[in-house]
Amino acid sequence: MLAFTFNKIITGIARFLSTAMTPLLMPTYGVFLVLWTSILCFLPTGTRVTVMVMVMGITCVLPMIFISVLHHLKIVHDKRLNDRRERLLPYAFAVLCYVGATFYIDRVHSPMWFTMFMAGATLSCLVAFVVSFWWKISSHMAGIGGMVALLYQLHVQGLSAFDLFWLLCFTILMAGVLGTSRLLLKRHTLLQVLAGFANGYICVTLMMKYFG
Repeated sequence: MLAFTFNKIITGIARFLSTAMTPLLMPTYGVFLVLWTSILCFLPTGTRVTVMVMVMGITCVLPMIFISVLHHLKIVHDKRLNDRRERLLPYAFAVLCYVGATFYIDRVHSPMWFTMFMAGATLSCLVAFVVSFWWKISSHMAGIGGMVALLYQLHVQGLSAFDLFWLLCFTILMAGVLGTSRLLLKRHTLLQVLAGFANGYICVTLMMKYFG
């Protein structure tokens, strides 16, 4: 009985973390980190909130509405998109949303490295879309991988407003916790988790380091 209760608690925590760190929210978290921990934190609060809310609307709310419509039309049977084949349409729409968010960030006269962070997230989403034709790669881990890459680039490029070392360490720890959660829930294999993290980390790093 005790073991059953413990397993139920662990599973509940894993599900909570998977929901809190859903791929749809990762761009919003990333933009929050940029606007509150980088040199852009000195911008007016209203400006920063507006940009973050706009990005959230484009990259989170719109895809959620799209998935709900697909679910209502019975095109998608599980809103969590556990079936690889049901991910293709939502992923394609998400890529378009990410492109839109990238153009939005560029249009509000953001520094190139900020625009390239969003471009890296877009590239990661595109890679996940293409890979999903053959294999189920972890989008959760791609999201957290992009976050780790963002914080590292802010740190090494001297773009942070304060020391991000411990925040970077915490994010890496959370990446491990999230990956473990995906394994415990049997949503992915270890290889899919590692590939997802590599996808997000590499895409964001390439765009910010070489084009930002």
